[in-house]
Amino acid sequence: MNNYRIELSKTKNELARSASKIILQDINNALKKKERVQVALSGGSTPAEVYELLSGENIPWHRVDIFLGDERWVEPNSTSSNALMIRRTLLSREPGAHSKFHSYPTTELSTPEESAKAFENLLNKQCIGSPPVFDLILLGLGEDGHTASLFPYTDSLKVVDRWTTVGRGKGQERITLTAPVLCAAIKVMFLVSGSSKQIALKRLIDSSESVERTPAKLVQPLNQILILADHAAAELI
Repeated sequence: MNNYRIELSKTKNELARSASKIILQDINNALKKKERVQVALSGGSTPAEVYELLSGENIPWHRVDIFLGDERWVEPNSTSSNALMIRRTLLSREPGAHSKFHSYPTTELSTPEESAKAFENLLNKQCIGSPPVFDLILLGLGEDGHTASLFPYTDSLKVVDRWTTVGRGKGQERITLTAPVLCAAIKVMFLVSGSSKQIALKRLIDSSESVERTPAKLVQPLNQILILADHAAAELI
């Protein structure tokens, strides 16, 4: 079972600032070793604050490939779109706008399955490895224990021979990276905030917890997982 390192922040805003600093450092360190860096980001309100902070940081963004860990199968201009959130935060101003954003194709294709396959093809072209290896993956943690769009007790948890799959969560069709891709990342970071996440966070770090009930436990990279949490989310640990 993977080791988790937990760093606590007093507030959600402090958490966002801490996360932005760590991500910035990780990107800079990776750029010292390779020409391009691949990063997968998550949706959510707290990550949005992180991306707004990052967008103003003066690093070689033109050498950074940005992907999403998952996406809702909605039109690109939908307020439910994670891609729209990325465009309104990280890509909204320079220098962050110079990064290369690879969004999921969604409703321009006929089905979520077609979208998942198209994105898998893109990953195979843009990333090295099989499964594709990201330098950094930022993940959230749902109240129900889901991460990316891997939801409890769904077939998506069992997909190990593809890099993307479709699923349904909270009433919406979704496309998501699969567990093998999440596990192949060089670094994985969870961002967890708010009192509603207390039980999910406690279950995540519990070695006896099942992956079916808490799919976030499927994420088992070789390196230690960093969990950034605020005090409200961490009261039970």
